[in-house]
Amino acid sequence: MGELMLRSVVVVATISVVAVACAPGQGPAQGGRAASPEVPWTTLLDGNSLAAWTTTGDANWQVSDGAIAADAGAGFLVTHESYGDFELEVEFFVSPDANSGVFLRCANPATPGAATCYEVNIFDQRPDPSYRTGGIVGIAKPSVRIDAGNRWNTYHIEARGRHLVVKLDGQTTVDVQDDKLATGPIGLQYAAGQVKFRSVKIRKL
Repeated sequence: MGELMLRSVVVVATISVVAVACAPGQGPAQGGRAASPEVPWTTLLDGNSLAAWTTTGDANWQVSDGAIAADAGAGFLVTHESYGDFELEVEFFVSPDANSGVFLRCANPATPGAATCYEVNIFDQRPDPSYRTGGIVGIAKPSVRIDAGNRWNTYHIEARGRHLVVKLDGQTTVDVQDDKLATGPIGLQYAAGQVKFRSVKIRKL
């Protein structure tokens, strides 16, 4: 084999090795470390069972048409487990006069409240509208007014350290930094009107 041909073979072989090493999905990610797999979602409420929840108060929670519903009394559904950093998705239906909320990192799960949890409010007709639907009571006012009454809605909530983000039906209503609470159970509230939850799922970050 001539010298020129030998050099050509070596160059082609080198290019082939480099191409394989750089191909997508081949070898470690940038920095020499493999990308971490995405944590799967865990279903906390599927509209058919309250197995993952403890009840407080006397709200008349019941299974109704694939949802957990209440329309009398007052109380909470509270998770058995505590959560620190997470993504949370909650599907809910409320009447216009409903008073409800999603409570995060509750320090006292036996008696949840805005003082000991982050309360992501569901309260279109709140007398003081400062922390109405979409806001975190006492922490962040909603940046956009969205009425949730008489339809199904979805809250997407992210808690990463002191960074809290709330999206209601795809619109960001809160993006705030706060370090009052680091971890704790999650609570779903019934206080007035008609309230239904049909899906609640979470994944830890």
